[in-house]
Amino acid sequence: MGNVSKSEIIQFIEPNIQQFHTRRLENLLALQLKKILSRKNPYLFKAKDQNTAHDLVKTILDAHLSSQEEGIFGGFLEELAVFICGRVYRGKKSSAEGIDLEFEKDATSYLVSIKSGPNWGNSRQIARMKDDFRRAKRIRGTNTKGIRTVAVNGCCYGKDDNPDKGDYLKFCGQRFWEFISGDENLYTDIIEPLGHKAKEKNEQFQGEYAKVINKFTLEFSKEYCAPDGSILWPKLVRFNSGKNPK
Repeated sequence: MGNVSKSEIIQFIEPNIQQFHTRRLENLLALQLKKILSRKNPYLFKAKDQNTAHDLVKTILDAHLSSQEEGIFGGFLEELAVFICGRVYRGKKSSAEGIDLEFEKDATSYLVSIKSGPNWGNSRQIARMKDDFRRAKRIRGTNTKGIRTVAVNGCCYGKDDNPDKGDYLKFCGQRFWEFISGDENLYTDIIEPLGHKAKEKNEQFQGEYAKVINKFTLEFSKEYCAPDGSILWPKLVRFNSGKNPK
């Protein structure tokens, strides 16, 4: 068993968290209004009585960005977990489908599927994860006879006080970070360096975000608003859901 110092964790986080901010900004600047409109439910926005072009555009954009950011940041946390486990238990990125991390400790081989939070998937997605675990266990069993193999769903935040799921273990939040590092305080130690240059980067993002909101609102108003300013809901629904959108 090795160890990882706080300075090593900081040295990993600070440059890599900048990639999150860079990708977040790049994704914002690459967005097109019609692509976002085609992916969101217009009936929902009408049911919520959102009749102002600016508010509607902002709601749609924010929902899209939030989903993107969860994915980007989840990938970063997975890399951080693999890095830390690599230092402590010689863990490594797994080559098995659906498995993000594999390592050994206490005469046990662990196969870990890393997710952001505890409520990450529906029943079908969970069933697929179980299939991935079974497949990886079979492969591992033929290569490392005599070593017990345990499947783990690791979640970077949140809680689950019933970790034994039968086919696998589910460790969330503090339990997960302690599991891959042996340090019960790691889950709080990593929060401060994650904010490295966050204010500066967020100010830059907000400046570009404001421009996108204004640009998309103007575009939406020209395309989907009547001369009196009211939203042309039938036209918006035809674009989103019609057989021949225009």
